[in-house]
Amino acid sequence: MLSELAKRDTGTMTSKDERLLFLEQMKDVRRIRRPNRAQVSTPKELTPGHLERQRAAVDARSPDANPLTASDVDPLTAQDILSWQRPGVQHGVFRKLRLGQYPIEARLDLHRMTVEQARREVFGFVKDCVRYGLRSVIILHGKGERNPDGIAQIKSYLARWLPELDDVLAFHSAQKHHGGTGAVYVMVRKSDQQKQRNREIHGAR
Repeated sequence: MLSELAKRDTGTMTSKDERLLFLEQMKDVRRIRRPNRAQVSTPKELTPGHLERQRAAVDARSPDANPLTASDVDPLTAQDILSWQRPGVQHGVFRKLRLGQYPIEARLDLHRMTVEQARREVFGFVKDCVRYGLRSVIILHGKGERNPDGIAQIKSYLARWLPELDDVLAFHSAQKHHGGTGAVYVMVRKSDQQKQRNREIHGAR
């Protein structure tokens, strides 16, 4: 050991000498086989209190901004006609909508959807129509003729939902070639951008 240290002091140690010296000094050292860190594990069972707090946290992060009714509504049958217009909509405009004389710019098909799925789709669809400037659209809701009770469930909810949306100006059951009482024409209000463009166009004349 002294000879090795002497070599190191005089600067004459080779890399091999240094490695041998290191191994000699570390011969009594043993590796720690268990990791030197805390063991953290999640509880195997969550109490009802934990679950309730988790649900409350999720609800607080993602509130339901959808205003459409989720509870029971008045039932409609296959042959019931949907018809509604917001005050201020001109009769001539509503007549053209009822007769299917406006070009259909977009469609939403609610067939085979649950009520909750349809609720989300209708809300998002109308918002998208406003965003992209689509005025005359159609929603296919089905007639419910195969239901044992004869109730057209999605149609019944849709009749309640559409007037709840401020962006909907009017709606009416479609003409036969567009689905008849299994579909509905919907007139959507102009977006703020469209209104501004119209003001600029008419103001420039």
